[in-house]
Amino acid sequence: MDKKEKEIIKISVRSLVEFILRKGDLDNRRSAAFDREAMLKGGKIHRKIQKQMKASYRPEVSLKWEQEYEDFIILVEGRADGIIEEEDRTAIDEIKGVYMDLNYLEEPVEVHKAQAMCYAYIYGTQTGREKIQVQMTYCQMESEEIKRFTEDFTIEKLKKWFGDLMGEYYKWARFQYDRRILRKNSMEGLEFPYPYREGQRELVSGVYHTITSGRQLFIQAPTGIGKTMAAVFPAVRAVGQGYGDKIFYLTAKTITRTVAQEAFALLQERGLSYKTLTITAKEKLCFLEEPDCNPEKCPYAKGHFDRVNQAVFELLTERDTYFREELLTQAEKYQVCPYEMCLDTATWVDGIICDYNYVFDPKVHLKRFFGDGVKGDYIFLIDEAHNLVDRGRKMYSATLCKEELLETARTVKGHSVKLYRILNRCNKLMLEYKRECDTYQVLENIGGLSLQLLNLLSEMENFLEQDHEEKVQKAVLDFSFVIRHFLNMYDLTDENYVIYTHYGEGGEFLLTLFCVNPRKNLQECLNKGRSTVFFSGTFLPLPYYRSLFSTRDDDYAIYAASPFPRENLKLMVARDVSSKYTRRDQEEYRKIAEYIFQMIKGKKGNYLVFLPSYRMLEDIYEVFQERIRQENFQVNCLLQSSGMSEADREEFLEAFEEEGEISLAGFCVMGGIFSEGIDLTGKRLIGAAVVGTGLPQVGSEREILKDYYDKKEKMGFDYAYRYPGMNKVLQAAGRVIRTKEDRGVVLLLDERFLQRAYRDLFPWEWRGYEVCTVAQAGERIWRFWEEG
Repeated sequence: MDKKEKEIIKISVRSLVEFILRKGDLDNRRSAAFDREAMLKGGKIHRKIQKQMKASYRPEVSLKWEQEYEDFIILVEGRADGIIEEEDRTAIDEIKGVYMDLNYLEEPVEVHKAQAMCYAYIYGTQTGREKIQVQMTYCQMESEEIKRFTEDFTIEKLKKWFGDLMGEYYKWARFQYDRRILRKNSMEGLEFPYPYREGQRELVSGVYHTITSGRQLFIQAPTGIGKTMAAVFPAVRAVGQGYGDKIFYLTAKTITRTVAQEAFALLQERGLSYKTLTITAKEKLCFLEEPDCNPEKCPYAKGHFDRVNQAVFELLTERDTYFREELLTQAEKYQVCPYEMCLDTATWVDGIICDYNYVFDPKVHLKRFFGDGVKGDYIFLIDEAHNLVDRGRKMYSATLCKEELLETARTVKGHSVKLYRILNRCNKLMLEYKRECDTYQVLENIGGLSLQLLNLLSEMENFLEQDHEEKVQKAVLDFSFVIRHFLNMYDLTDENYVIYTHYGEGGEFLLTLFCVNPRKNLQECLNKGRSTVFFSGTFLPLPYYRSLFSTRDDDYAIYAASPFPRENLKLMVARDVSSKYTRRDQEEYRKIAEYIFQMIKGKKGNYLVFLPSYRMLEDIYEVFQERIRQENFQVNCLLQSSGMSEADREEFLEAFEEEGEISLAGFCVMGGIFSEGIDLTGKRLIGAAVVGTGLPQVGSEREILKDYYDKKEKMGFDYAYRYPGMNKVLQAAGRVIRTKEDRGVVLLLDERFLQRAYRDLFPWEWRGYEVCTVAQAGERIWRFWEEG
């Protein structure tokens, strides 16, 4: 085969050495002080050191090495931080920024040195050198003190070392090469697995075109149109045509992952060769009651890196689908950490189904795919994307608690005078903020505190390099994560942030970096891939969502009309009730309960009732119970409770599995676990009552949002309250009509829905809604079922 025709398998120098050369225990007792170069300040330190060097120093030199084999070429590429060319030496400089005291650093970290050795071999060979020097430059991030280690190598010695490294990697590259051929061949003749529903073909072609052109697409499509397959199928076909290499299917809730798993499974049944992995939360994959990646506490952490590559390779060659059970079985067999093994497996699969966090959250995102300077040919399919508004804000916000500073100071007292002193200094600055704060206060900047927090983090790193009693070590380690995240987010603060102080539910004093608009941070993550498809049943109004997710001005948008007969939905808006606080009394509750009663009385079946809060749920439920006792009317009732376990949720939903002898009413909280992502088709659900407009509770965060958008002349009330509230309403109402055979009733129980501001947010499939009073509701519902 001609070299030009051979497939190229790329890997970065860093990924190569970190993957092949890792060994020993998995251990989180130290805070991985050497990995701090990933922080934004790391790049600044690199540039500062590079500028201080002589003219003989060339910074940021890109290097590539092609290793040709019979069927493919492995391309190893990276960027040397510096190359020094002097009369008496040629050296590769590798710079690492760390927070620890450099006195504790006695030799370079092996994988850091290995990176530099790769660059040394590549550069030395390509320039005809016989020997070359490796220089490791460690810089303390706070003091900017520098410590260097140098070592001389012959190119002959590096050639053998690099050859062994590539020999170890060859079987993985071979797997990747064979995998791509098998995957591509399996896609020939692969067809959409269902007859196309109305509007679905447009979605499929829209998704495919978006991916092939490397753009972003927003899909507003009603529930039940088949959005998941309409996104997965064209994405898979695009991969087969070479437009992308890995699909990330992102969800907000565990329950919606199942739909994605089923979509991939159906295509696999039709002949598609596609390896898919579902990433489960660490807590659910851990063999211990509470995760503790410490070789003294966990046998799976001890020697983990000595065995994990073998465990992953076997897993990859034996099956195509990886769920929690398969991962736990394999981890048990090889005595490795199942969660870390899961993440390693992710590198080699074709599709990953996971929570938003693993792509976007700076605390837990998958560094191998989304770390600093890492990019890939990824396709992002973002399910129920409306959830990304609040999730995105939380991911890029950070909070510092004054009481936690004090508690940590008490813990370290007697163990470190210096750390105790810095913690108290930070606490005093927080106390000054507290004296100025009544309910909440917006601050212009926190420059003085941020400098003290940098000192604090640095001293924590030093503290953690020494041995202390376990309880103290853990407290400092945990709090160091909080401080580091806070500082990382402080580096991101710009016009999209508001910094404010306020009080928590327990009276604790808090300082929050509030990411009001996460679009810049989200877009930076998405730019690491090729293309993104956002889809949701409730993307209204679309400009609102685009303004929070995307910084691009070339996005596509598709509004898919409902394929289901409009006459199958009886949508009624009540003009004589409201859930406003000023109207919440027994008389109003009786009217709301009467609407619910008339809905259920209209036809025997299963119903859901969505309330604004747990308190109102209990109040309405009590009044409803009185009403059914008056008529001796039988209804089985289920109530959602706060903090339901997964088993509780499943039990709740199982009650809706089939039609019972008597009607069933589930009372739920709007915006909760039962108002989206659940699929109760046919007779499993025939009606829903939505009480209230879903407005979020008034609080400091919502008021800050409102003020922020008012200042930008963007209708602050809508952005902070109306749009998020209406989204919950649309989601709740969307539970009823899921297929073209479904018929059902939806009651919107709040007269505010008749205001123009709300009616403008009604989706197209709500046209022809009826306005009614409680006196009219029963007969209209009865007639709908009779005529059906």
